[in-house]
Amino acid sequence: MSITQQLKLFVDVVQQGSFAKAASLNNMDNSSLSKQIKKLEQHLGVQLLNRSTRSFSLTSAGEDILAEAYQLIDTLDNIKNIADSYQSEPKGVIRIVSAMFLGQQYIQPVVTRFMRKYPDVQVVLHLDDRRTDIIADHYDVAIRMGKLDDSNLIVRKIANSNFAVIASNSFIDTHGKPTTPEALINLPAIIYNNGTVCLDTFKMSTEPNGGELRSFKMQGNYKVSDVRTLIAAVRDGLGYAVIDLFNLEKPIDELGLVPLLTDHTLSTLDKGIYALYPHRKQTLLVSEFINELKLAIGEPAIWESYIPDYHLMYK
Repeated sequence: MSITQQLKLFVDVVQQGSFAKAASLNNMDNSSLSKQIKKLEQHLGVQLLNRSTRSFSLTSAGEDILAEAYQLIDTLDNIKNIADSYQSEPKGVIRIVSAMFLGQQYIQPVVTRFMRKYPDVQVVLHLDDRRTDIIADHYDVAIRMGKLDDSNLIVRKIANSNFAVIASNSFIDTHGKPTTPEALINLPAIIYNNGTVCLDTFKMSTEPNGGELRSFKMQGNYKVSDVRTLIAAVRDGLGYAVIDLFNLEKPIDELGLVPLLTDHTLSTLDKGIYALYPHRKQTLLVSEFINELKLAIGEPAIWESYIPDYHLMYK
């Protein structure tokens, strides 16, 4: 293994905070990675890490060499990107991370078409509802939902967020059809909670056709971390849910669901669906994949058609 590759492993160990995570990231076992770090230290003639049984810390030499290693890796990435920009069509490897349901329902079909269109491309798709560190985990592009935090990443909007309150006919038969948000929150809700994100509030007008927007907190005995399971629970009549429309796999009437409180304004909370990538990943491969994804989702997004006349609702 070259010293450049060993330096990249060293950077991964520091960024990941553990040998085990860095080894997993590079498809290696712990012992192999540890041997490469030791060989790097022998080659450089200095100790980079102070190791204990459960942790490590950087030596003074390690801190200085880490700073130079970052610059070296950025330079090598820039050289690769310059070369990529002169290619007539995408080639190489693209590493993508996305939330689970969005990846299964919308990104996978795009990957299929993309790989058929560009057979020399390799795709690594990681699905995880938890936020990942795009740079530390070596992703080329992340597809994220929600309100974006300030960052130095390049952002391209894929689609708007469009929310709806949904319930099953059996739920309405049991509890009645609420006519105000105050009445709604007294009914059982199905709440999305993946351990780091709990979506148990929504912002809605207090009166039909406008009025003051207020935050309302849902009450429910069932919290679930998987979108498909959440929708299934709503279909079973266990509760209502407030969802982003991309969570629907098909038209709402085919799912046996109905929208509620459609004459009230429902805030999107400035959320959307975005593609994010580091400046150094601004390659033909990344831009073409994002273009394919935007084309597949459409404008307006395909899921807006899943609730008839949605454009007239929640205004």
